[in-house]
Amino acid sequence: MPSTSPPDRIGFPALCLRGLAYILLVGALMQGVLHEALGLTSEQFSEIGFTELTQSLLLAIATALALAVRLLDHRLPHVALLLVGLLGASLIREQDALLDAHVFDGAWQTLVSLLVLPVLFVVIRGRRAFVVELERCAGSFAFGLFAAGFLTTYVFSRLYGRSELWKAILGEHYLRTFKDAAEEVTELFGYTLLVLAMFELLLLVRRWRRRDDAAAP
Repeated sequence: MPSTSPPDRIGFPALCLRGLAYILLVGALMQGVLHEALGLTSEQFSEIGFTELTQSLLLAIATALALAVRLLDHRLPHVALLLVGLLGASLIREQDALLDAHVFDGAWQTLVSLLVLPVLFVVIRGRRAFVVELERCAGSFAFGLFAAGFLTTYVFSRLYGRSELWKAILGEHYLRTFKDAAEEVTELFGYTLLVLAMFELLLLVRRWRRRDDAAAP
């Protein structure tokens, strides 16, 4: 039976290296946002602008990483499945305009339901195992990043991007572009945190497997 004790900690050199890589990633994304704001891309904070397209790319990567955790290791099947459902649903939601225009109106809601309902059924049915799995990874760096990304994307960005807030701030100078930029860039950062969380989760289960292999006779 594999060990369920806390994984080995991340070494200081590896932590510094990953921290530098994450800083560079965020800096590169914000440089792209600056180019979009300067009008160096075809659309400014629209469905086909840099920020929106990068959001979809980040969600696709995060979903793929969560799926890899689900397929490559048996320790977090319910947690990983729920992550696949959440991230996959968010990816579909980001394509709402494209799906409504080229498939049918409301297509994204149908696709999200087809993905989320079976996932919730499996997770709820295995809720006891889910709680054990969640406790196993709750104290990890990956979980901290995921919590930060979740709060940034699904809570803070929605509140920060409210039209009422920006109308109150800008008054008669209000333009929807300010509101869109605030919300979309905040979402971009949140999705970046979610990608990093899934990457760290994949590394976490990899460390678990290595430790178990080393402990095996």
